[in-house]
Amino acid sequence: MSAAPAVRDRVEALRSRPSADVLIIGGGINGVGTFRDLALQGVDVALVEREDYCSGASGASSHMIHGGIRYLENGEFRLVKESVVERNNLLKIAPHYVKPLQTTIPIFSTFSGILNAPIRFLTHKSGKPQERGAALIKMGLSIYDSFSRLGGTVPKHEFLGAEESRALFPQMRSDVRYTATYFDASVHNPERLTLDVLHDGLDAHEGVRASNYVSAVGMTDAGVRLRDEISGEEFDFSAKIVLNVSGAWTDQTNGALDDATRFMGGTKGSHIVLDHPELLAATHGREIFFEHTDGRIVLIYPMGDRVLVGTTDLDDDMSAQAVCTDEEIQYFFDLIGHVFPSIEVKREQIVYTFSGVRPLPRHDETAPGFVSRDYRFERREQNGATVLSVVGGKWTTFRALSEHLANEVLGMLGKKREVSTLGRTIGGGKGFPESEAGERAWIQARVDDHIDAERYGILLERYGVRADAVAAYLREGEDRLIGGSPELSTRELRFLVEREQVEHVADVLIRRTSLAFRGAAAGDLFEEIVRAFADVKGWGPEELEAEREHARSVFADRHRIDLATGELS
Repeated sequence: MSAAPAVRDRVEALRSRPSADVLIIGGGINGVGTFRDLALQGVDVALVEREDYCSGASGASSHMIHGGIRYLENGEFRLVKESVVERNNLLKIAPHYVKPLQTTIPIFSTFSGILNAPIRFLTHKSGKPQERGAALIKMGLSIYDSFSRLGGTVPKHEFLGAEESRALFPQMRSDVRYTATYFDASVHNPERLTLDVLHDGLDAHEGVRASNYVSAVGMTDAGVRLRDEISGEEFDFSAKIVLNVSGAWTDQTNGALDDATRFMGGTKGSHIVLDHPELLAATHGREIFFEHTDGRIVLIYPMGDRVLVGTTDLDDDMSAQAVCTDEEIQYFFDLIGHVFPSIEVKREQIVYTFSGVRPLPRHDETAPGFVSRDYRFERREQNGATVLSVVGGKWTTFRALSEHLANEVLGMLGKKREVSTLGRTIGGGKGFPESEAGERAWIQARVDDHIDAERYGILLERYGVRADAVAAYLREGEDRLIGGSPELSTRELRFLVEREQVEHVADVLIRRTSLAFRGAAAGDLFEEIVRAFADVKGWGPEELEAEREHARSVFADRHRIDLATGELS
């Protein structure tokens, strides 16, 4: 027989004191950001997430921190300005995860789209696809630059002509007339940044609590009914204010809380990750950001030794698991061919796929690409509590959204803001080296007989300067590399379970490391990791097999990857 699930301390902390001033439902970046902000103000706040942190849309992003240049065409100037300010801020407060991103737009005409653009701006309907020419893109980038200069040091955009563009990108289409290059920012580890924000909140004061794998399943006179998704046990939790920050699942969460209001109209976005050295080299180290033939803005994005390609924007009714389809894969192959026609891409070069549903508002006849990416809060009173539902929001503006939502809550609680999060460094970014040379020196000063430079470099990339605390933990007990790879060790796995609320092997492969993203999670390494995980958990053969099947199911059903072979299904 299987052993009963172990009591989870963080769930017991909720059950033993089943009340708080504020209960946040949703552990994506906006929920976690709001948790951090309120915790820093000394608020008694608790957070629950039905799966793992950052397992929804927050973990299925295009890995960009950007102002959203294309939102200018929607007339969302406030959002673009706020996004650019937040991008500049994140480059400073999260330097361990957020890096400058040089972005190039290939342009194949001079004046195309000028007549169509006002129609798109006024009606928010795409009409007949017509590519944006150099004049229109120049106008947009000039406006973007004016926002980008506010509090930032991001260089202005630059145009190159046909000859210079072809010299820089020799495999690009021969009819390229111009390339426009500007700077945004990337976040290579969105899941780890979310965890760092969470740790900041948990460290703010002793009264705060947060748990993954706890869902909100009802509303009673005693409060919100919560269910521990690991043990199946249920209990009531009361709060003066309930924040529904469950993203695309906002309507479903409200439905569980006995409210049938419909706010959401999310769209699915899919991506593929390629192991393709030729395509990687063709990008010249830059994100290639352009308009495909259907009018959709898409990207080819080098990340380490892999290439990320995305994204789609399809209406989604939330009735089934979002997954990258064969049609979307062909779409990605077509868009690569649109810019780099001589480069062949094959299915066997796909090492990972992922899909998420954007938390967009209902949009009726508005084309998906023109649905506002801005956010708002919807308020109602229920069973003696105030429920605030967040509609919309995007990665780049999570700090600003969290601040605005926290200010609403503070006002309702009669409290004043004590701490500003603007300019406040996040977790492992405090004292992070300012250059690659600085990183090398930081690492070299710490290596010893237990942890070599390569391993310490991985820890620094994964945890920022929190790597020191992780390294200290690793040195305290017996440790060995798993599969001989410097990526993960048995004691780090124990650290992740004890300190980072890991419940499943998939949490480790997808969200605590980049093994899944890089296509390095399959085969023998997976088998060694799942066995080591079972040892940490104290599981027997039956639990081990169940966990193996759980991971295989997650990768097959959500990412279309066979963990036995690493191949696309």
